[in-house]
Amino acid sequence: MIEETHWHPVALGEDVLEQPLAATLLERQLVLWRDATGTVHAWADQCPHRGARLSMGRVIADRLECAYHGWQFAPGGQCAHVPALPTFVPPESHCARTYNACEKYGMVWVQIAPAIGTVSDAGSGVPAFAAEDGTHLRKLNCGPYDVATSAPRIVENFLDMAHFGFVHEGSLGTRSATAIDDYRVEVTAHGLMATRCRAWQPHSSLNATTATQVEYTYEVTAPFSAVLTKVSEKMPDREPQTVSNHASGYRESIALFICPMGSEASRVWFRLAVADIGSPDTELRDFQHAIFMQDKPVLESQNPKLLPLDLRAELHTPADKASSAYRRHLQQLGITFGVC
Repeated sequence: MIEETHWHPVALGEDVLEQPLAATLLERQLVLWRDATGTVHAWADQCPHRGARLSMGRVIADRLECAYHGWQFAPGGQCAHVPALPTFVPPESHCARTYNACEKYGMVWVQIAPAIGTVSDAGSGVPAFAAEDGTHLRKLNCGPYDVATSAPRIVENFLDMAHFGFVHEGSLGTRSATAIDDYRVEVTAHGLMATRCRAWQPHSSLNATTATQVEYTYEVTAPFSAVLTKVSEKMPDREPQTVSNHASGYRESIALFICPMGSEASRVWFRLAVADIGSPDTELRDFQHAIFMQDKPVLESQNPKLLPLDLRAELHTPADKASSAYRRHLQQLGITFGVC
């Protein structure tokens, strides 16, 4: 599957501590663990000896030890010790199945299989998040959220503004202003970008005190990742002194990162890059949580849970041009996971 060549988030880095952690990606069971240098590793959660889950074991002396027979595996995956045969030197064939892993944006990313003819270099293919380099912006992660639907359905919802006045009435939208102005969609090197996306929002952010017109830019950065950047017509009541380029307005970004655990099961994180330096992390996360908890039941109600790539399978209007472009993009990539 082409999906195996892409990098996907599987856990927060802070959750991979001293002992192994189980994770799921593309219907594969993984074990995540750190060696003595703090480097994170992602392996198949299956001991090559008798198939026990390595995530049930422990990390000892810079090795991952299986809980069943105590076989120990070095960071490269090679078996280094078999307790039942203390003098036995395991051959190269005695090794765990390993995957590429790296850390970025405070998360652990895994690539099941590099694309043919390429060499992985510590996650160079992880989806871009331009706001990460904004030194005046505060970054934090929200999630995870487990959602009983496909990853593409969640991305499409993220790109959709027409639901704001109904699903997020009183915050991101209002029923009295549901019209969607025309906007532009263009193909990019990594996906697509939608610009000039405007919405009237009663409560667009945690610190917003009045309704305002907000302009969004959406970008699909990988098959199951997307970023929105928004600019409000009004500056916040309490603007951080470190924010530069006031003429550009109040900018912040939200990245959507999805782990496709199964074709109809996803784990979701949001990474915020905001200019709010005063509010506690809990308040920022609570606001994002409240928004997504409004989306979640609707997402899980959609039928089919797989995203139809045939544009004739569901109805479309010009207000849906970003989601229609996203479906065409997945089809052109040859994505088969989470779609129908």
